[in-house]
Amino acid sequence: MTRLSTAVRGLVTTVAALLAVTTAPAAAQAAPEPKAPEDFVALRSVDPTIIQEMRYATPHNFVGERIDGYRQPLCILTRPAAQALHRAQSRLLHQGYSLKVYDCYRPQRAVDHFVRWAEDLDDQRMKAEFYPNVDKTRLFDDGYIAEKSGHSRGSTMDLTIVKLPAKPTRPYHPGQPLVPCFAPQDQRFPDNSVDMGTGFDCFDTLSHTLDPRVQGAQRANRLLLKNTLEEAGLVNLPEEWWHFTYKPEPHPDTYFDFPVSAKSLSGRH
Repeated sequence: MTRLSTAVRGLVTTVAALLAVTTAPAAAQAAPEPKAPEDFVALRSVDPTIIQEMRYATPHNFVGERIDGYRQPLCILTRPAAQALHRAQSRLLHQGYSLKVYDCYRPQRAVDHFVRWAEDLDDQRMKAEFYPNVDKTRLFDDGYIAEKSGHSRGSTMDLTIVKLPAKPTRPYHPGQPLVPCFAPQDQRFPDNSVDMGTGFDCFDTLSHTLDPRVQGAQRANRLLLKNTLEEAGLVNLPEEWWHFTYKPEPHPDTYFDFPVSAKSLSGRH
């Protein structure tokens, strides 16, 4: 009995030592998450009236799942960019409209997620809505996916306009039937925004801001967004009616990777 007890104690000691060896380095090597620079803010702290529908914190996007780095559905921007949106929002509110942001600061780890998805040619679960006419092998060559994004510099955002009072957007349910993003507004996913001719993140030339095929109320809505934001100091990307960047950018050459989370902004003095 004594020999057995001694053996058992020895085995327990060995196992405990092994656990200590395998777990201690992991804890020691766990680096703290990077924080946002001091000039980054939550958009709500600058203008709480702007509607936020942060698509990459949900599965309703071209990948079909929550994107890496989006811990919370939160719009984070450099302060000058947020203040520019506030100026634009003030003009739109007087006309009975509100801005709605789909994406703001985007961590590099999210861009890396997009790249991995684009390289996986077998994953086409969201093709029917977001890129029905584009072969997935063309996403890099056609400029829809890139290894770096201006969003990671903190002064670029994706947004639209909503007529007030804003109606709620019906929740997206993974696996539901998908409709092309350029279908008529009453057929595609029911966004509560004004009709821009395509949905957000529509990988198609119809998304080009001034595409001549987009006319009437759709063109007028695009121009209302474009002109209002340009007056506030933002520049549109011609290939995407929803994409704008504040100029001059506070961080024109730096791509950040802190998570989209209130914790990234905590600890400010």
